[in-house]
This record gives sequence, structure tokens and C-alpha cells, in this order.
Amino acid sequence: MQSPTPASPTFPDVLAAAARIVRHVHATPVLRTRSLDELAGCTLHFKAEHLQRTGAFKFRGASNAVWALSDARAALGVVTHSSGNHGAALALAALSRGIPCHVVTPANAVPTKLAAIAAYGAALHRCEPTLAAREAACARLQQHSGATLVHPYTSADVITGQGTAVLELLRTAGPLDDVVVPVGGGGLAAGTALTLAGIAPDTRLVVAEPSGADDTARSLASGARVTELTPDTVCDGLRATLGAPNFALLRAAGAETLVVDDDATLAAMRLVWQRMKQLIEPSAAVTLAAVLAHPQRFAGRRVGIVLSGGNADIAALTGAAA
Repeated sequence: MQSPTPASPTFPDVLAAAARIVRHVHATPVLRTRSLDELAGCTLHFKAEHLQRTGAFKFRGASNAVWALSDARAALGVVTHSSGNHGAALALAALSRGIPCHVVTPANAVPTKLAAIAAYGAALHRCEPTLAAREAACARLQQHSGATLVHPYTSADVITGQGTAVLELLRTAGPLDDVVVPVGGGGLAAGTALTLAGIAPDTRLVVAEPSGADDTARSLASGARVTELTPDTVCDGLRATLGAPNFALLRAAGAETLVVDDDATLAAMRLVWQRMKQLIEPSAAVTLAAVLAHPQRFAGRRVGIVLSGGNADIAALTGAAA
């Protein structure tokens, strides 16, 4: 099954999403820490999406997609494929509306994330850890149930829902020189691009990604989307290939890419754990790692950083972060 090609979303769609989900999502805080400001040589404003419901920004897009459905379509349920955070987010969003949810999960998904999806009442469907297998399983479930596909990052409703995180960040922090977000499939990055274009066109969009999954950097550098890449990174939430609509939005926004290795990301995660007393996962720490790796680029600037999630596999990471 090919991913759907949605109508291109716009900033007014982000505003509509914000109004639609305000009763369902947390308005997460913006955190500050002087010690990390001094270490980075700039003023950092951390949008704490690891404190969002389900522990990640993904609940914003999932809620928008679920609550945008007509009653007739919603009654048939929703289906998606996910390695963790999006699946949990969609499961809880579906639960909030009282509709069925099916989540196709790869065999190599993190067990703690699978447990979260199941805890929110979704039906789990395991498959081989390939995009083709995930999409084929989703297609079968759609055909059998009539459920609506809520793609993890190419759905227009998901993209605009994710854009509400930086909308809140700007309203709280005020003008920023840069906003740094992680990028995997590109839902958050694309939504951020829409928000910045709408209310902060002078703010630079920076997307951070692992060196072992750098298809976004390669895609934007070449002007053509790179799809043949086998990810190798501890950032399990950033292993997805950049979506086609996401690539188009990032390219139009002139997004800047910064690539960091896993050692730098784990070091940044450890700093957040120790200095801020906040539990984040590696996929969230890649943003701070990118800033710390480029001190001259960010020197003296006001920088927004989205801490995208806190669903860390503690047992696996305590050794890696030691």
C-alpha cells in the first residue's frame, strides 16, 4: 500500500488543529536552565513534549487526526503502523473518542513502547520490520475493517497537529532566532515549518538527525528524496524515512540540517537527565546534541529546542548513558 498523498497543509490548518485539540492535549512547559545556557553559549528554551500525554509530541497529531474525522468514519476506527510513540498516541486518541484502533508494529519494536500501545486499548498486529510489510498489513486491516489510515507522519492532520507544539513554544518564549527539532519521518519538522512560516518567518528552522539515519540531510542536499537507507542509530524514533510531503515542506522552508552521532546524542541525553532532572529518550536528545556540536553556529542566539519524547527504555539506556 502506498502512503496517501494528502492535500498540502497550511498554517491556518495548524491554527484549526490547535483549536480542535486544546481540550485533549497538555500545554507543555518551556524549561530553562542556566548551566546548559552557559555550556552551549546561547539562550535555550526547551519545549517539554516529553511531558505530553503518552510521553511524546505525537499525541498532538494523533488527536487532531482522530477528532477531525466525521462521526461515520470515526465509528469504523483508525489504523496505523508504528514502532511506538505514534501507535500509543493514536491508541489514546482513539480511546478518548471511544473508537477502535489497530496498530501494526514491527517485530523489533521496543517492548516498553508496545506495552504502552496495548495499555491504551489498541489491537496490536505484529509484522516483519520493513516498511513494505507494515504498509501491507495496514492495507489488509483497512480492507477488513473500513478503518481510516492515520499515517505516522505524512497525514496532513498529523503534520498540522504536530505544528501546535512550536506554536505554543513561540507564544511562551517570545521571538527566537532558531528552532531545533528532531527529524525522522518529518511530521514534527514539517508542522514546525508551517508554524514558523505563519508567525515567525525570520526564525530559522534547524532539523537534527542521527548520522546513522541521515536521509533528510542527504535529501535536502541533493534536492531529491533519499529512500534507500538502512538506519543504524540508538534513536529508535528517528529511523523512519522522510515522507514525501514532509520533504516538500522542509525544502520549501529552506530547513537547515545538522547531523550528529549517537555518542553525542547519548551525552546530551545524560546532560538533560543530570542538569535538568528530566527523563528524555535519545530521539529527543539529538536536538541538544546538535546545538552543542556547533557552538559557533548558535553563539549568542535565542534557541528553541523541542524535547520530543520521554519514552526511554531505561533498562537498555542506563548502561549506554553511564
